[in-house]
Amino acid sequence: MSHTLYETKVQRVQRCELAVPGSSPEMFEKALKSGVDFVFLDLEDAVAPDDKLQARKNVIQALNDLDWKGHGITVSVRINGLDTQYMVRDVVDLVEQAGSKIDTLLIPKAGVYADIYMVESMVNQLEMQQGLKNRIGLEALIETALGMANVEDIAINGSRGRLEALHFGVADYAASNRARTVNIGGLNPDYPGDQWHFAISRMTVACRAYGLRPIDGPFGDIKDPDGYKLAARRAAALGCEGKWAIHPTQITLANEVFTPPPAEVEKAKRILQALKDAAAQGKGAAALDGRLIDAASERMANNVVRIADAIAAKQ
Repeated sequence: MSHTLYETKVQRVQRCELAVPGSSPEMFEKALKSGVDFVFLDLEDAVAPDDKLQARKNVIQALNDLDWKGHGITVSVRINGLDTQYMVRDVVDLVEQAGSKIDTLLIPKAGVYADIYMVESMVNQLEMQQGLKNRIGLEALIETALGMANVEDIAINGSRGRLEALHFGVADYAASNRARTVNIGGLNPDYPGDQWHFAISRMTVACRAYGLRPIDGPFGDIKDPDGYKLAARRAAALGCEGKWAIHPTQITLANEVFTPPPAEVEKAKRILQALKDAAAQGKGAAALDGRLIDAASERMANNVVRIADAIAAKQ
């Protein structure tokens, strides 16, 4: 094992993240009672330009008036992009008026580490100004060719500060790469396999190397639950911790995929016990159910048990 290790910055249960437009306050109460792990109140793509200022006011009111923590929900706000006229006031107004209620800010279309640094510098100053006791985390969307080209640099430098997670934004990523598709997250029948495999894998490796949480983004067809679960299973297989929901019906699907089933948890515990017994006998490996298990098996089993314990504690 290398002497250079980056432990996970912040552990959060993030099996599913529900996107809620800031311009639709009637959805806030429903999100609060949805049973989802994570909610992000959106000021960016889901809000029309003419509604941006009112959406910001709506979100600040929702942060202050609704008991997100009491419902076991981590609450985030997706701010507008750094290339817009809205971003500065998004950050300033959110932190000044509701900073104590914000868990994370989600930065869209991160292209270079400097994008993270800019928002972090603002939050640093605003937290001091407001005397906040909580530390607001940052998350970033990797959804452009530039962002993916710089994902390792974003991860390593961001991990030294407030950055906790990276999300894969498939729709804008497809547009940025001029991919021949108009589906959000679905498979293209003209491509022999999963066209998003490389991108998700690269982002996930960058996250795991530097202690960040990798999260898969949206799946656009809300009438295709099987397609959603297939996309979620592929992301989980690559190491993602969760996936977005753009409709409440997708929450149960994500929770099902990203919650280790009881049989898997039980097997992981049996692996740990078998290796403990082997160690007591001076052995570094053991056999379980006709298969070799060793230190790598222990690390994989610990991952499963850790996730299951975190979910159980939350519930």
